[in-house]
Amino acid sequence: MTLDELRPDHRATVVALEIRGVQRRRLMDLGLLPGTEVRVDMTSPLGDPTAYLVRDALIALRRSQARAVHIEVHDDEPGRR
Repeated sequence: MTLDELRPDHRATVVALEIRGVQRRRLMDLGLLPGTEVRVDMTSPLGDPTAYLVRDALIALRRSQARAVHIEVHDDEPGRR
């Protein structure tokens, strides 16, 4: 499953980044590393971009960027931390 498929108020853990170069580095600099917990916080009215809570920071990603982040959804959904 990829991050763009995660539903609001659900949590997941980053498993892998399927992107290279500068864009990969940007995602890593934003805290999207394997093992990191992430949650959908809000979506824009048109659905793109989406705001995610990552390591106590709110980041916005376009659907095309979120599609490169592979995740594992937590079993205890939905939930806030």
